[in-house]
Amino acid sequence: MRRTIVLLVVYVLLVPTPLPACFWDYDTLQMERQRFPYAQELIVGHFLRHSEAYYQWRVQDRSAKPSAERSLADFDDLAVAYEKLGEHDRAIEVIQEKMARWPDQGRYESEANLGTFLIHAGRYEEGLEHIQRAIEINPKAHFGREVYQKLLVEYVIRQREQGATLPLKPRGNNGFTAFVLEQQQIPEADRQAEIRKAVKGVLGMMRFGNYRSPILLEALGDLLLANGEQDDSKLLAARAYLKASYEAPDTKAKEEYRTKAAETLQMQFGKKLSELETELQQDIKTAEEYYARIEADEHRWSENGKNLDHEFNLKYYKNPTLPYAPDPEVAQSGFKAKTGLPVAQLVQRALLYVMLAGAVVLLIVLRISRNRRRRLVTDQGP
Repeated sequence: MRRTIVLLVVYVLLVPTPLPACFWDYDTLQMERQRFPYAQELIVGHFLRHSEAYYQWRVQDRSAKPSAERSLADFDDLAVAYEKLGEHDRAIEVIQEKMARWPDQGRYESEANLGTFLIHAGRYEEGLEHIQRAIEINPKAHFGREVYQKLLVEYVIRQREQGATLPLKPRGNNGFTAFVLEQQQIPEADRQAEIRKAVKGVLGMMRFGNYRSPILLEALGDLLLANGEQDDSKLLAARAYLKASYEAPDTKAKEEYRTKAAETLQMQFGKKLSELETELQQDIKTAEEYYARIEADEHRWSENGKNLDHEFNLKYYKNPTLPYAPDPEVAQSGFKAKTGLPVAQLVQRALLYVMLAGAVVLLIVLRISRNRRRRLVTDQGP
């Protein structure tokens, strides 16, 4: 009997139980957002950005000067305005005109802009040459963003050569992250720091490039998911993949990105894809409402002949931050977080603890009984 109980205790202690490493709750997202500030806002588009009306005004404003009278900044502003309006060829022409006029001055900005314009136009190899030149001139500019832009373009080229479309890596969670670590030859001890730098670089590309790009969203999800077991950001990663599904060009790609989001959620308990989607769509709605106000303002300023740069700076001087409210039921109960464990798992856990407690009690009883028998034998003597 004693042997059976001992075996039972060992079984309860050693057999793994389906307990989560961590839970989805209010604190989970808040801590992820502290590790990666503004990722949440950039995923949904809740940040300061200009409307098409603004860039149309900028083209007219910067073009009002004859070419010979334009400054370095005028050429950069005009080129970026054309790029934002989707006129890649015009943007390339303007920046090349600037480079011909000032071959040495403002060279970093020229190389970085031209490389980006070429990449957006689908001319990846040409764009990489100019991005590499920009890195050589100023490797630390924009917190090294061009370094990760170059790596991402190289990753896209490699994956497409291997037959990938979108997602670039349908299965697994190491896609762009593994490529960055491999190409940068990062030692194990420095990998988490490198991943955080890469996240910052991708977020920069989203802010100043195209935050809707499924490639950027996928790369962000890969990086957020690979920042270590304790420091990863699965909830933000799942949001990035799900948002990529909204921006993907075809049904198959949309389904693949949704699968990636669902697989990310399965790594922790307490959050369903439908719940995540409800929250994400609410955040997107909030972002769109905020942008609509900017768009209306810029349309009105343009129609009234205002200087849009001046008016925008007066009114919009601070980046907005998305609020995040906990589950209403949790808030009303007075608790800040919830575990969200399924009932079956809670019951299983309780039963295991009861079995363990019972086994321990039986061992104690057996030990007491055994000691009593020994004392009786000793008292009675030979």
